[in-house]
Amino acid sequence: MTGGNRGIGREVCRQLAELGHDVVLTARDPARAEAVAGELGVDHHQLDVTDDGSVARLADHLAGRYGRVDALVNNAAVHYDSWQRASSADLRVVREAVETNFYGPWRTVLALLPLLRAARHARVVNVSSEAGSLASMGGGTPAYGTSKAALNALTLMLAAELPGMLVNAVCPGWVATDMGGPGGRPVERGAASVVWAVTLPDDGPTGGFFRDGRRIPW
Repeated sequence: MTGGNRGIGREVCRQLAELGHDVVLTARDPARAEAVAGELGVDHHQLDVTDDGSVARLADHLAGRYGRVDALVNNAAVHYDSWQRASSADLRVVREAVETNFYGPWRTVLALLPLLRAARHARVVNVSSEAGSLASMGGGTPAYGTSKAALNALTLMLAAELPGMLVNAVCPGWVATDMGGPGGRPVERGAASVVWAVTLPDDGPTGGFFRDGRRIPW
């Protein structure tokens, strides 16, 4: 689980641990990762998805301790830039969002792919957003929206290339977290959407975009 120290990521870790899964919680701040993992009773490791070396160290840890990865949840994300418009965007913010929200998951998949292939029928779950849906896209949140649209495209490409795995994108909906702000639905419901994709049966769907187990438009 990338970005597992707070919000949806933390709750996904909690729910998966409650279901009996061996969970590895990651976060950029190693002290924070250790503290939250201790609260939840799960394993942890430092991870900055924008750093090749950090991702490689995570892969080494997982290989040495577990020998495989049954499910990768790409959750780490930045810059829900509701203050911006596409016609006046600060491209520095856009680049930062794309580096974390798009290249980060891609970098992590590439590093962990041998471990995912070592699993019997692995899952890759990319935590996306309806902000990245072309069907409903407007001019707001340009950094976040474009980075999530790119993540959705990557989901489709990986699903096509990795037939032995289930690769899906999940929109947890508007959730009351630090990023989502007040007024959203409970974090437990958003996290349950992600957990659904992690725990799909072997004959479950792949290459889809889902919220609450139901397909939504790309």
